[in-house]
Amino acid sequence: MTKIDPATSALVLVDLQERIVTLPTTPYSGEEVVANSLRLRNAFRKAGAPVVIVQVSRPDNPPGSELVFDAQDDKIVTKYTIGGFAGTDLDDFLRGAGVRTVVFGGIATEFGVESTLRAAADHGYETVAVSDAMTALSEISHENAITKIFPRLGTVVTTDEALAGLARSTRSPGCTSSTAGS
Repeated sequence: MTKIDPATSALVLVDLQERIVTLPTTPYSGEEVVANSLRLRNAFRKAGAPVVIVQVSRPDNPPGSELVFDAQDDKIVTKYTIGGFAGTDLDDFLRGAGVRTVVFGGIATEFGVESTLRAAADHGYETVAVSDAMTALSEISHENAITKIFPRLGTVVTTDEALAGLARSTRSPGCTSSTAGS
C-alpha cells in the first residue's frame, strides 16, 4: 500500500509543453499523460501539497514551447538541460517546502522524467514514478524505466494508486511521515 503524505510530498511534472505532448509517444498518448497529470495536480493542490512544473527552454524557443495547461498557481522551474535539477532552484524549492518524497509524471519517460527522477534520488528524496502519467518515445524505453530503473530508485504506481495513496494520507489522523511504499 502506497501512502503519499501531502505535508512532505510534491508532484513534479516534466516537459508538458505543446511541442513535446504532440510527439508520437508510447504506450500512452500525450493527451492521456496530460489528463492523468491534471488529475494528480488537482488532487495535490486540494491536499495542499506543492506542484512543480518543469519546462525545458531552448535558445531558439521553437514554436509550441508553451505549457499545455495554465500553471499560474504552480511552481515553474525552467531547465536548460535534460534534467530538472541541474542549474535550477528545484532542490532549494523542495527542501524549503519540507519535501521528502517527489512524485513524477511527464514526457518523455526516458529523457526528462528519468533524468530528473534519478537526480531526485541522488539528492536523497524518496521517489514515486506514476507509470501512466508518463510516456516515452519508444515502448522498450518506457518499459525498461518502469520495470527496471524506477523500482530500484523508489516506487512505481498508477495514477489511480497515487490518488488513493494521497487520499489515504489526507484521511489518516496524525500522519506525519511520507511512506513511498509499505
